[in-house]
Amino acid sequence: MSHLDPDRFAAVAFGEAPSADEQVHLAACDECALELAELEHTITIGRSTMNLGELESPPDRVWGSILDEVRRSESAPVATMTAREAGDEAGSPRNPAPAARPRRRGYRLLFALAASTAFVLAVVGVWSLVRPAQVVELASATLNAFPEHPGAAGSAVVVESADGDTRVRVELDASVPDAGYREVWLITADASALVSLGVLDGREGEFAVPAGIDIDEYVLVDISQEEDDEDPGHSGDSIVRGELEFA
Repeated sequence: MSHLDPDRFAAVAFGEAPSADEQVHLAACDECALELAELEHTITIGRSTMNLGELESPPDRVWGSILDEVRRSESAPVATMTAREAGDEAGSPRNPAPAARPRRRGYRLLFALAASTAFVLAVVGVWSLVRPAQVVELASATLNAFPEHPGAAGSAVVVESADGDTRVRVELDASVPDAGYREVWLITADASALVSLGVLDGREGEFAVPAGIDIDEYVLVDISQEEDDEDPGHSGDSIVRGELEFA
């Protein structure tokens, strides 16, 4: 009996509708129907890895065991054919039963493994592109109010992305004055140096740490009230300030 082509097995297993002739064959051939079901199950397992995050590469011994299994399946038809030939020479009746299934299953096993492995690698590749960038929290601080701004409060978190970009996230709970703006600063522990991170628009903001600024030294996070006076320096009117505690 002529069986389905391996390429058609893959297409149908991945969701392509079988042709009318293929449907008739699958309904009549238990061998092809079973192997199609096995391949569909393998692909389903591969698809289920989409929610596993990062996948570890299997050790070499796993691939070695798979290859050994395929080789054993491939070698079976040779032994069967040898026995048949010996029976013919001795005058025994020739057994017409086909010996192609071991080779066929070995080929299908290799094909199924290759298909599922390729699918998993594709999933991992796509997931690495679409998943959110992983960040690590380096430090955090509680920002306490200065006497001129009673009731104000805030918080700050320093995070580092996978590409090494360091950023400061701040939140501020304080009344909004009628004029001016708020500015976020990093200040050294002895207040001998400071750097502006930018203007805080609203109550929350995220700011990149400038290149060359070491947060191990600039450990104070400060949010100030500034006037529209074109002076780039700190106004001296801090709303909240706090010292970073490192994770």
